[in-house]
Amino acid sequence: MPKSVKKPCTTQTSISRYFGGLSSSSSRPQCGIKPNPAEHRLSRGKLKLSSGDEDGLPSKRTKLAVKGHQVEDVQCEPGPSQSVKEAKPTLNRGGGGEGGGRGGLCSSTLEKLKGFSCMMADPFLRAIEDETKMDDRSGKSSNMRSSVSPSFVDSHQQISKTLPGTEKKRDYETQNHDEEDPELAVTNLGFCLSKITKSGGREGGKVAESPSDSSAPCRRSRSTYTPLEQQVMELKQQHKDVLLAVECGYKYRFFGEDAEIAAKELNITCHLDHNFMTCSIPTHRLFVHVRRLVSHGHKVGVVKQTETSALKASGTNRNALFSRQLSALYTKSTLVGEDVNPVCRVADVEEGGCADVVSDPPDSFLLCISENWDKVKKQLSVGVVAVQPSTGDVFLDCFPDGPSRSELEGRILRINPVEVLVPSDLSDQTSKLLLSIANASAQTDDRIRVERRDSAEFEFTSAMNAVVKFYCHTPEKDSRSLSSVASFDSPVICCLGPLIQYLQEFNLERVLRNESSFRHLSSESGGMKLSAATLRNLEILNNQTDGSVRGSLLWVLDHVRTPFGRRLLRKWVSQPLTEPQCIAERQDAVQEMMESDSITLNSIRSLLSHLPDLERGICSIYHGKSSTQEFFLICSSLSRLGLELQALLPAVQAQIRSSLLRSLLLDTPDLLAPAHGFLKVLNEKAAKSGNKTELFSDLSGFPTLQERMNQIQSVLAEIQAHRKEVRLVLKAPALDYVSVSGQEFLIEVKNSLSTIVPPDWVKISSTKTVSRYHSPLLVERYKKLQQLREQLLLDCQREWTRFLDQFGEHYHTMKRAISHLATTDCLLSLAEVAKQGNYCRPKVCENNHQIMITDGRHPAIDLLMGEHGQYVPNHTTLQRDSKRTMIITGPNMGGKSSYIRQVALICVMAQMGSYVPAREACLGVLDGIYTRMGASDNIFKGRSTFMEELTEASEIISQATERSLVILDELGRGTSTHDGIAIAYATLEYFIRDT
Repeated sequence: MPKSVKKPCTTQTSISRYFGGLSSSSSRPQCGIKPNPAEHRLSRGKLKLSSGDEDGLPSKRTKLAVKGHQVEDVQCEPGPSQSVKEAKPTLNRGGGGEGGGRGGLCSSTLEKLKGFSCMMADPFLRAIEDETKMDDRSGKSSNMRSSVSPSFVDSHQQISKTLPGTEKKRDYETQNHDEEDPELAVTNLGFCLSKITKSGGREGGKVAESPSDSSAPCRRSRSTYTPLEQQVMELKQQHKDVLLAVECGYKYRFFGEDAEIAAKELNITCHLDHNFMTCSIPTHRLFVHVRRLVSHGHKVGVVKQTETSALKASGTNRNALFSRQLSALYTKSTLVGEDVNPVCRVADVEEGGCADVVSDPPDSFLLCISENWDKVKKQLSVGVVAVQPSTGDVFLDCFPDGPSRSELEGRILRINPVEVLVPSDLSDQTSKLLLSIANASAQTDDRIRVERRDSAEFEFTSAMNAVVKFYCHTPEKDSRSLSSVASFDSPVICCLGPLIQYLQEFNLERVLRNESSFRHLSSESGGMKLSAATLRNLEILNNQTDGSVRGSLLWVLDHVRTPFGRRLLRKWVSQPLTEPQCIAERQDAVQEMMESDSITLNSIRSLLSHLPDLERGICSIYHGKSSTQEFFLICSSLSRLGLELQALLPAVQAQIRSSLLRSLLLDTPDLLAPAHGFLKVLNEKAAKSGNKTELFSDLSGFPTLQERMNQIQSVLAEIQAHRKEVRLVLKAPALDYVSVSGQEFLIEVKNSLSTIVPPDWVKISSTKTVSRYHSPLLVERYKKLQQLREQLLLDCQREWTRFLDQFGEHYHTMKRAISHLATTDCLLSLAEVAKQGNYCRPKVCENNHQIMITDGRHPAIDLLMGEHGQYVPNHTTLQRDSKRTMIITGPNMGGKSSYIRQVALICVMAQMGSYVPAREACLGVLDGIYTRMGASDNIFKGRSTFMEELTEASEIISQATERSLVILDELGRGTSTHDGIAIAYATLEYFIRDT
């Protein structure tokens, strides 16, 4: 006789979990059954379990597996493993009825089994018997013998006594079988209980169970997914690298791993719902949480419902799930859209009402990098294309670079991108450079996000195909022709192709069509060359202590009043001019602003105060992703600026002498003129509230909306006319419709008068005193009204998109006007700084190669030390024909590094058109400033201190010209004394003799 085997398992529960009452001392080791109480009831023809006492049902379901001569009990006790001995009595076919030593149950178990009211329906029992008969006919009944203890037989008989009616109905079908084969009755019980338990047996113990049985488990299996979960899984399959925020009614939900990530980043609760972990955020706070997730480097997708309830109820798929699709994608560089651009009033910001909103960085460039190895020249050519989708600025460049990637590093620091697009097979040197720049930031929010794409997209053939396809279709006004784009260098094309494909995922590729927005980044375009080391060592954009702006040259000069002016000032500081005429024009404008007491300039200063970010606003409109509130704010600001500047034109012509300032102020009003017409069309109240159905004050230009509004008015007229009939029926001449909890046109009747209400009226709601009804006509008309209103919303959205496209036709004109305003703001800032710091106007001479500074001061240190005159000024005299080199020596903390930085910063300020902190200055035009300062290694690039300083010195020697300013601080410190002196002496001799 084979033994009964007990296999260890943690995923299934034993059938014995549904029996209880036996203590550990009275339980028998037969089949490893652990008693536990339960009730069994029938509801709507299905077999369900419910708790009959405090113990309740176990959380897991069980299965009785019968195979051969074994019964598997897969619910294991946590105690030590025990061997299961051979069952004492075994029921044999034809071997006697219930003999063979029946095992007894204690009284408490029998009492609980009496309460186990298994109200089984006839179809369920017949299905079980049919399965048993089928197995018997196929010869499998001989293999269904089990070592189940006779206590199971007692349990079956005890249950049968509690169901006399049921036994009578099935007695004629089962009596003969039970008499001939008592084991078959136990088998029936096993199959009955197997319908209650959860399937999940192992390969070694499969269960004979029909998968399509209608009486399958009372609780849903955890492997079944709800329709919403299936929809989310399909969306996630299409967007695997995106955190999906799915709109579900009044909130957005995250599922699975997305929910765990969002809960951790947003500090919200994550819980298990059906088969997935989930967390949710309210709809009106979507912009806050999306910005937080994006600031931590995630790509976030917003999935919205594309159907409305009333239209869906009248459609063919009224019982199906709401359809949803991805409506927007957001990363650090693509935060453009109605979901992430809330319009906060200035008062809200000052009061801290928007304190939890992650603000936009000054610049949010997306930089694409490609590398091409030239086998003929044996050098690396690097192409870069930087685009700022929020403002429409595009920069491109192509340049050779060495193993240190110093040229690329300088451009990255100048652009300051928030996101970088690179191929998957990027070189190790460039990867280490990006890693070092990303980890240089102390805060996670400031780190660069790196997006790796398929390297095939960066191949010239694939990139050119993408470029040709993009520029040959749907040409726009002022768009770049294909011939001009094809003339770019191949590394630039290899960047432009993947960039187009990437921005198309966000629907932001439109900014790449504008010819006016493409500018070259290299020094050949007329700017002083500032390498990465120079930007770092001179602390031009950030300080070297904590990486913040405070203490830098940009911080000293930043007195601008507008966000777009601040972005332009950063470009001025990082790329000074080399054309003396342009420098002189800026200096003339600054001088007039400092010396003039004109009311006109004061009016212009006040106009630029408290302006929204107009540059980003018009670009959001250009992309078609602007809200009504943002559009009204931007358009009203542009219109107000145009009108007020138009009023100042006579004063500008009479009082302003600077040619640059006159051209800026005289051209701007005409460029802003189109904004007036768009503002007149809008209803101010509806625009501020976001109500698109009443947004347009004059519908003559919108025939579709006019027709839809007429249909709505017709239905409303029918509903109001029906009120007379209602008054006659209820005999209430003064009765009127009421609205409660969003339900309109309710007929309110006192409960004492409910007898006069017609029987075909539909009760909508009621209270203790009144009841509210809809008549059949109101039900029909109200449903039609809701459908028309939702259709009107869809029509308004389409018209709103067309309206934004019409404004987008004037985008380039508006952008040029905002550029004029930004230039004016920067000039006002330079004038204010010069006036406060007692700066002088430097003389910039193109032909004279000299640096003559009298009583020069370090701009940042002078400002940080206050107005007490603690900073000691210094003189500097360098001329090409006489003294070309200065060697600065002195004790530690003597100010050597501050002095040499001071000279370089004064040169930068002079060539950007600013006044300088000195009593007098006469400077030549420099083509570049090169610095090698301090002793520091670079772990991320894998270079030691000595290697780092020699690499920087080598690049300076190869790039510096006779018009360059070279600053070498502590060259040769990374090696021994004699070697260091030799390196420093040789370098100095080269610059004196050969340059």
